[in-house]
Amino acid sequence: MSPGRSIDHEELSLEELRDLTARTNGFYARDYSLYLGWNNVRYIIETSLFQAKLLNRTLIIPSFVYARACEYDNAICADYTPMIDRTEATGIEFPEDQRAGFRMPISLMVNVTLLREAHPVILVSDYLRLHGLSSTLEKTDGSWDRDAYHSGAMVFEQDKSRAPSLYVIENAYYDPKGTNRVDVLPEDMKARGSWSPVGFNVDTGRIGAWGKEVPSSEIHDALWNALPEGQSVLDFDRVWSIIECLDEVGDIEDEAELEQLLRDYGWEILYTFQGALGMDLAKTVVEPVRQVAPRSTLRGFADEYADLDEDVLLLAGETHLERKPGSMRFTSTEASGNFQGMVLHQVHAIDKVHTLADKLHERMLRLTGRRLWMGSHMRRGDFIKEDWVIEHDPAQHVARVKEHLETGRDFLASRQEVRSYDIAGIKPDETQFTHQPPNPDDPFYVATDERDPDALKAIAAGGAVFLNDLLTIEDRQAFGWPLIVTDVRALVEQALLARSAYFYAHSMSSVAGGIVNMRAARGADPRTTLLD
Repeated sequence: MSPGRSIDHEELSLEELRDLTARTNGFYARDYSLYLGWNNVRYIIETSLFQAKLLNRTLIIPSFVYARACEYDNAICADYTPMIDRTEATGIEFPEDQRAGFRMPISLMVNVTLLREAHPVILVSDYLRLHGLSSTLEKTDGSWDRDAYHSGAMVFEQDKSRAPSLYVIENAYYDPKGTNRVDVLPEDMKARGSWSPVGFNVDTGRIGAWGKEVPSSEIHDALWNALPEGQSVLDFDRVWSIIECLDEVGDIEDEAELEQLLRDYGWEILYTFQGALGMDLAKTVVEPVRQVAPRSTLRGFADEYADLDEDVLLLAGETHLERKPGSMRFTSTEASGNFQGMVLHQVHAIDKVHTLADKLHERMLRLTGRRLWMGSHMRRGDFIKEDWVIEHDPAQHVARVKEHLETGRDFLASRQEVRSYDIAGIKPDETQFTHQPPNPDDPFYVATDERDPDALKAIAAGGAVFLNDLLTIEDRQAFGWPLIVTDVRALVEQALLARSAYFYAHSMSSVAGGIVNMRAARGADPRTTLLD
């Protein structure tokens, strides 16, 4: 679906909520980490949407999130949306200068109606209304209240004493050490390993047992010994190089033969996505990869939890940190493609964001004389404090950005054709050939959380254009008050940079990861994106 389609969220009536949830087998809830920034919360929503669909349960998402700063004095933002103490609201200790935040309806941050086109989704406030409970009960830290949320029957329930039942997937049960959480175990895989459900284990939750023992062999032992410390998975290319060196194995004709050999020796092929520079902080889903894991380590999410009949199924605690996109690997290309499609096409900002980004894109073209324009995300604030920023000095930082953009300019000037990411249904964006490549002295766009006036002057002196340079009073009036909140401004900047001809950013940034995914969905050439 085009991001430009106007489908902003509208509150559903009780009857509409009943009909929406009746299509599923109950509710799927999470403990949402609202102390995190928006893009990390978005990762959790992306994962939860897939998991809820996998279990055929209505996904429940928070009614609000917390924005971290106001573009002006905090009192101005507080006139429009509640200002909160993030330490008090979330229970996480923030530094004194980061404690102030703003409570934002989640419908301003993500297009809830579009989410519902992928699978039934409701807000916590919807769930509370549906059960005759006050919206004031919604917990400020994003966790699921196992008592208060289960104190009232559904308003359409005849038996008013019937409170919704609850099953908790404890955090330790999700992917204990030495296991690999996957979406579902295919029937042929279960047959190969003689899998059967064996009930409940107090340490690891619901599990299944692989009954077929894999005998020791040169192949199995070589792969097992190659597993990195603390991990239970190998990259497919690494496996091939190991197998080729073994005396027990003859010449392997093709990948299909290698895959069959691995299955014969107790290893299975899994599908996931390559992280930026080998890390999974940006959570991009644009580069599918194969991995290999011992069959005995696999635990299927649907196999363990799809048969439960409790009204609410709760996955407790945090699961997205230090995990692949989706917080699981997939046992088929179809499943990994379905998750990828959700991320690229269903989890979007609201219509206003894309409408404004289109206008700003046009203004960048005017600034460059209708030539292609380039952009960068320069994350500085917390990256400087954590010593994650590549260059501390703003002048050196912008010089580094310009160096990479110059490489981008050379590519744009020399390319003869446009590619897209190898993703089903996405075609290359050919419109860029309607513009000339950038000139060396053209202005370029920079999205940054830098707020020091002297640092901003240094960045601007290098040729950078900022959001305030492009916005007009008419833009602000049309968009409304949320545009004074920095997290909403960041959504606009992500959408704008998704439209740039070339994009450069830091690989450890979740903001940059979102931009990469958006660029892929728009048909951008993968050679026009660089994360380092």
